[in-house]
Amino acid sequence: MVSSEYERRIAARFATFDQDGNGWIDREDFSAASKAVLNEFGTTARSDKGQALYGGAEAFWQGMAGIADRDGDQRITRDEFVNGAVKRLRDNPDRFAEIARPFLHAALAVADADGDGKATVEETARVLKALGASAETAAAAAATLDTDADGKVDEVEVVNAFARYFTVPE
Repeated sequence: MVSSEYERRIAARFATFDQDGNGWIDREDFSAASKAVLNEFGTTARSDKGQALYGGAEAFWQGMAGIADRDGDQRITRDEFVNGAVKRLRDNPDRFAEIARPFLHAALAVADADGDGKATVEETARVLKALGASAETAAAAAATLDTDADGKVDEVEVVNAFARYFTVPE
């Protein structure tokens, strides 16, 4: 059985996906996240970066729905998230990160002003804030993502952190 502490921690992660707060995760939440990131950086949806972000969001949604949407209604409830996706993925956090990789890669590309394949800590904080984190939380999280302390966040750093954050141990 899943412990109440585990459920509490996973429920907090569920809320990060439920962009509109309606109690379930669906395709629209992923579209809203993409739109928010694009708006933050003044990037159009029709640009290459915009198309990559929306494509990454769709791939992420499809992967998550395939794992967690047990009743096939194209919505992932909190229970489906806690008891479905995360339960199956906690033993294989890299799988969850791989589902998210296209979206994470594209979000970093949108934020990457100089085109070097990395986003600055400040740019990363802007992405996190666009996704719903408070300014303080976004800044702290972005600084933590910079594991090699070079002032930039790359795909490896963000994907590894994502796997750790969304696949918490019991």
